[in-house]
This record gives sequence, structure tokens and C-alpha cells, in this order.
Amino acid sequence: MDFQAGILRDGSPMENLEKQLICPICLEMFSKPVVILPCQHNLCRKCANDVFQAANPYWQSRGSVISGGRFRCPSCRHEVLLDRHGVYGLQRNLLVENIIDIYKQECSSRPLKKGEHPMCKEHEDERINIYCVTCEVPTCSMCKVFGAHKDCEVAPLQNVFQGQKTELNNCISMLVAGNDRIQTIISQLEDSCRNTEENSEAAKRELCARFDALAEVLEEKKSELLQRITREQGDKTSFIQGLICQYKEQLEKSSRLVETAIQAMEETGGAAFLMRDIAVLSLPRIVEASKGGRLEKIEHGYENMDAFSVSLDHLAEAVRTLDFDPAEEDEEYFDGEEEEVEE
Repeated sequence: MDFQAGILRDGSPMENLEKQLICPICLEMFSKPVVILPCQHNLCRKCANDVFQAANPYWQSRGSVISGGRFRCPSCRHEVLLDRHGVYGLQRNLLVENIIDIYKQECSSRPLKKGEHPMCKEHEDERINIYCVTCEVPTCSMCKVFGAHKDCEVAPLQNVFQGQKTELNNCISMLVAGNDRIQTIISQLEDSCRNTEENSEAAKRELCARFDALAEVLEEKKSELLQRITREQGDKTSFIQGLICQYKEQLEKSSRLVETAIQAMEETGGAAFLMRDIAVLSLPRIVEASKGGRLEKIEHGYENMDAFSVSLDHLAEAVRTLDFDPAEEDEEYFDGEEEEVEE
């Protein structure tokens, strides 16, 4: 608490000092004992207990083993944690208590100056000492006897002052407790927001993992089918290459036979013609050469690969219809919301 800064403000030092000794809860000068919070702000012990009870309404009914609680400083909103002793576990500020004692002694020894107490505007020499209940304004005794409030109901000013101050104190306690509840709700909402973000990231990771696994299965299946097509391609091309080699050999034999026959035909003399190896041009050899067209052939459409056609339309349609499964808890939650709306 910065007393020096208060003393240096405008006004007398005693008035500035009194402002520094006002409790933020009851708006009166601190009453003994004065407790000091961890944030270095001060409160009357009774006011601190009222704020604590408002923030922890069930603290007294927790059984024989009393646990600690918490409340927020009304000056800076710092959270104050208490042990099982509650407010009585806080340290007393003896320095402030001593300053209050010195201040009260100084005030009691000073003569009351004119102008320190509010005076009546109608009767300048009369102090305002009563409260008009009817008009709800403070006034003086002369106004009640002879003035505008002679027919009104009045009450002692101090009684009304204490009553309204008590009511204001209760309102402050209610506001402080309400602020604590709001702060608790804000903390819960912040936790919910943070949990929502964490759960969303986890759901994204799980979804990506599932789709990656599905893509891996598709890739494996594609490799397997490609290998089957490759094997079938190799078998067919090997068979066709074998037939090509057979036909080439047969063609070579037939070509040599034709060449030999042509050379024989070019001979004009009978003796020379007959001296050639006529066995080469024998009928059995010609018949054997003519069998080239009767070698093994491939069937019509042998080169087609239609058997390896795969239809993925149903799979693509299934992927397009993928969606999240509705959880039972979500259905119950939405059903509860609908019932609340109907009510």
C-alpha cells in the first residue's frame, strides 16, 4: 500500500491517509484485525470471510475435515488460495492496524471544524442529522420541525446510513461471488475450447491414418493385379515368339528348296540335269516343305487382355458415400436439446 503517494495528493495529509485506510468491501476504515492477501492488498477479516463464504457456499458443510478454498481479491482479481483454516490462516497486517490506531487518536484529539460536516442549505447553522424516509433525502432537525419535511417520516441518519451501507456491502459480496462464478464459467469454456481443438486434431490424425491405410491397401492390390497382367503378357509373348521361330525355320528350309529347284530348272542338258541331286527335289521333301502352313497357330483374339478388366465403379461410389458414423452419445445429446426446446 503506497501511503506516501496518497499523502502527496491534493488535500490534507489526514484526509489522504484516510482514503488509504478504506476497505474496498465495506467502504469503511479497516476494522481489526486486518488481513493481508498474497497480492499485498488488505481487507477486514470479516469482509474477507464474507467474500470467501460467498465464493465457497458449501465450505462449512464439508464435514469434520475442513479443506481449503479460494476466492479472488476484490481489488486486483488475483486468486487467493486458502488452507484448511480458511480466512483465519491469513496473516494480520499489524502495521496497518497500528496506523489506524494512530489515525483515530489523532482524529479524536482534533476539534471539529465547521465545514467538515454537511450543513443544511435552508438553515445554514444546522447540521444534517436526520433522514427523511418519505422524500429519501438527508435533512436537518429544523426542516423536520418547521420546514418542508414537517409532515414526513424521518429516521436517525446513522441508522439509515448503517442500513444502506450494510445493504451495499451485501450487494458487493454478491457481485464478487457472481464475478467468481463468471470467472469459473469462463475458465470452463476456455478448457472446453482447448479440449475441442485437441480432440479435433486427434480426429484429423486418425482420419488421415485410416485413409493412408486404405490407400496402402489399394496400392498393394494394384501391384498384385499388375503382376498378374505382366505374367500373362510374358506367357503369351513367349508362346508367340516360339511360333515365330518355328515359322522362320520352316520358311528358311522352303526357301533353300526353292532355290535348289530353280537352279535345276536352269540346266538345259539332260545329262547335267539328271546328274544333280534329284533326291533333294524328291516328292517327300516337297511335301514336307509344304507343311509350313499347317504349323500351330494362335486362336483368334489370343492377344486380347479383356479378362483382366476391373470395374471400380462400386468402390468409387462407396468412397463418395463415406461419412462419419453418428455416435449414440451425440444422438442422446441432441434428443435432450430437442426436449429442452419443446419445454
